Order: sequence, then structure tokens, then C-alpha cells
Amino acid sequence: MPDVTPASSNMYVFLLIPGYSQLGFACALEALSLANRHPSGDICYSWRLISEDGLPVAAYNGVTTQVDSGLTDLRRDETLIVCAGEAVGEGSTRKIVNWLRRETRKGMNFGALSSGTYTLALANLISGKRVTTHWEYRGALAELLPDVIIEDSIFSIDGRVFTSAGGAAALDLMLHRVHADHGPDVATWVADQMVYSSPRGQAAAQRMSMAVGGVRNSKLALSLQIMQNNIEDPLTPDEIAEVVRISTRQMERLFAKHLGLSPKRYYLQMRLDKARELLRQTTLSVTEICVACGFRSPSHFSKSYRAAFGVSPSQEGTENRLVWSQHQSR
Repeated sequence: MPDVTPASSNMYVFLLIPGYSQLGFACALEALSLANRHPSGDICYSWRLISEDGLPVAAYNGVTTQVDSGLTDLRRDETLIVCAGEAVGEGSTRKIVNWLRRETRKGMNFGALSSGTYTLALANLISGKRVTTHWEYRGALAELLPDVIIEDSIFSIDGRVFTSAGGAAALDLMLHRVHADHGPDVATWVADQMVYSSPRGQAAAQRMSMAVGGVRNSKLALSLQIMQNNIEDPLTPDEIAEVVRISTRQMERLFAKHLGLSPKRYYLQMRLDKARELLRQTTLSVTEICVACGFRSPSHFSKSYRAAFGVSPSQEGTENRLVWSQHQSR
């Protein structure tokens, strides 16, 4: 941490949860660090790292980071960021959840990177808020939190709560905050130092709907978006083609050229991927997931799932689920 007093800068506190995304954390921290190197000579930020027990924390890639302390009292003028990634359900312990509830009552700004949004949800801190998370966790949160508006943006800000999809999106979020704190010159200088020539705004989507080999096809992109928006009630290829205003044969050629699959097969795989996500990240029953992913019968769902992934839906993801019910019962 920079050798400055908290009063001389904006203080950030990073809570590292085991399995956190090192990329997202590094992007966020580096933005603050570089702001302190701005030619103006001002110390813009200070920070400290904490963990549940004060011990080093391993990221999902195995790299371990030293921290400054365990869970500790925070000040209202500090900004808290929860950094998480894989196994966030297991890492978001009752001790962490209770600590978050207590400390955020002080009125500080707080947020999350990647699946850290899930940790905030466990603490009941984002009810009624607009938030985002990494796209892998978006479906699970949407199913579990009907009162939360899950956006597909790279970062979201709702009052004193901010969330990011993680990865490089953490840099976009922090550049936005640097801009708000210290103006466009400092934010631009930081972006240039990181060789980040095109910072994205809050409205940017996490994933391009279609980009293959640098070529973007609007008709194919629209077809994929229609499929994504109709997982629970799948449309036929003919119906999709009609909405896109191309023939079914033209759509089949586009899918074969860019994706190597027929529209029907690609749509099925999309729904199965969604089912796998929900099986691994929620406690929804197999029957509920079957319905949510547009399968008319459990037997058809099970047969298709086993053919795609080599295991039945009931066997999938048992050890990797985010066990929501366990947290509620702790």
C-alpha cells in the first residue's frame, strides 16, 4: 500500500475471497496505482487488502496474494470492493456475509468484481438494485434473485453500489471512477499507461453477439440474440428466420459458414449450456431447470444433456454448485 495517510487520498479496501479472479483484481488495483504516478504528483488513492482470516488468499489460477489484515472495522469514507471468482458460494462464508452487512450499514460506497456480486446478494445488499456480474453467473443470479435487475453491461452503478463483470471490465469500471474523482486528464493518462486505447462505457455489453474471424454478420447476430432471449420458450428455425427477414435456407447457410452447426443444433447447445450453468450455480431442481431451458419432458432433457456432457443432469455440478440454501441456514 502507498505510504500515505487515509486522509490524503481515497481509500479502497479489497476483500479477497478464495478463487477470486486475479485479472479483475489486478486491473482494478493497477488503475489506482497508476493514478498515483500521474505527473501532477498528487497521491490520488491508497488501499489495503483483507481476507476473512488475515491469511494469504489464492486466486483461481493458484497465485497467492498477501493481505494486510483479516476482517476489520471500516470507516464510512472508505470504499469496499469484494473480489471473487470460482467457488464463490463456498468462499462467501457466514462470517464474511455478516461482516458485510454490519460494515456497509455505515453508509460507505461498496461494490464487487465478477462473482462478488453473488456475495453481496448473500448479504442481502443488492435487493432492488441494478447490478451486473460475469456472464457465467448472470443466469444463476437472475433465477435466484427475481427482485434484482441483472444487467448484461460490463459494469453497473446504482447509488452507492457498483458492480463489474470482472476481467478487463474491472479496468473500465475503475477508469470511470478515476474520471469521476480526478477528471478526464488523469483517467486518460492511466488508460494510456495501460495501453488501453478504447475504454468502454457503462452501457457496453459483456459479449459481442457475433464476431467470428473479425467478421460481424448482423443477420446472424440477430438470430443468436433471438435465441438467447427465448431460452424458456424456443422458437423454430422458420420462426427465427421470419423475424430476421431471411429464408430458413439462408439462415442455415450463415450458421454453417460461421459456426459449423445447424440453427437447430446451435440452439439446443445454447439451451444445454444454460442448463449446465443453472445446475452448477443454483439449487433449482432438475425439473425446474428442464422447464427454464425449454425442454418439454425430463426424459428428453436428460437424454440430450447426457449426450452433450457425458453425465446426467442430476449428476452434474454437485460439488461446484453455489449452495444458496446452506448460507440461508447457517
